[in-house]
Amino acid sequence: MNEQQDHTTRHNSAVTVIGLGPMGQAITRTLLTAGHPVTVWNRTASRADGVVTDGATLAATPSEAVEASDVVILSLTDYPAMYDVLDSATGSLAGRTLVNLSSDTPDRTREAATWAAGHDAAFLTGGVMVPAPMVGTEAAHVYYSGPDQVMENHRATLALLGTPKHLGEDPGLAQMMYQAQLAVFLTTLSGLMHATAMLGTAGMKAKEALPELLSSADSIGDILRAGEENPGTALDAGEHPGDLSTVTMMGATSDHIVETSTSLGLDLALPLAVQAHYRHAIKNGHGSENWTRIIDSIRGPR
Repeated sequence: MNEQQDHTTRHNSAVTVIGLGPMGQAITRTLLTAGHPVTVWNRTASRADGVVTDGATLAATPSEAVEASDVVILSLTDYPAMYDVLDSATGSLAGRTLVNLSSDTPDRTREAATWAAGHDAAFLTGGVMVPAPMVGTEAAHVYYSGPDQVMENHRATLALLGTPKHLGEDPGLAQMMYQAQLAVFLTTLSGLMHATAMLGTAGMKAKEALPELLSSADSIGDILRAGEENPGTALDAGEHPGDLSTVTMMGATSDHIVETSTSLGLDLALPLAVQAHYRHAIKNGHGSENWTRIIDSIRGPR
């Protein structure tokens, strides 16, 4: 086989996708568009109808799906679902690479990598950082962790889904980054809804409030970057200079948010949690330091 033929074979290598929710369907269509033969399996077979129409092949069983490709991408609810699906196909896993893009904890991803190795399969953990409609676009990126060589072997194929960002060999790293990113995302969403509810008590419609609130959310990154050339450097050095926003100042603001929310009859779970961070820092004598000092109580006892 000449070099061009070898490149074509690798580029068009077969891929299996197990799990056909919106993300699994988007992954399948992206691979099909790029010219890869794709075999799919889903517990509810009817979910495959659309991608089969687009050119995918529906496997009758998980074993048949695994045996169709060297690379098996899993897009499931969580990691226990992987065992539910693949326990009947363990005899087919040897020599294959499992790429699990499902959400779960770092510890469960490490356990899964050990389980896969026990069946002579390679394992990559992945976290897709965009919603399904954005898979395969220039805006998409996916965090991965697992063996370097396994990542390099499949980088070209996985890059079709979004820019791959390999964090290292520890299979828990990609899941850790995924959960960290979602911690920011979900907390921001809750903050936006709390603020919208707050403004709603004054008669402001969500369509009026959200544009203003989203503008504020968009500016947070710029504000943090303006305060430090390389955000996080001072934190790594254990430095919390209080020349701008101090713990005491931000803590007073958190008190006002709690008082306002209480007077409006809103749920206090989120503002009380934020307030607690600042109160802990003040109690520990850090009121004059930068607001970043709240990381101490978040980290917990050491």
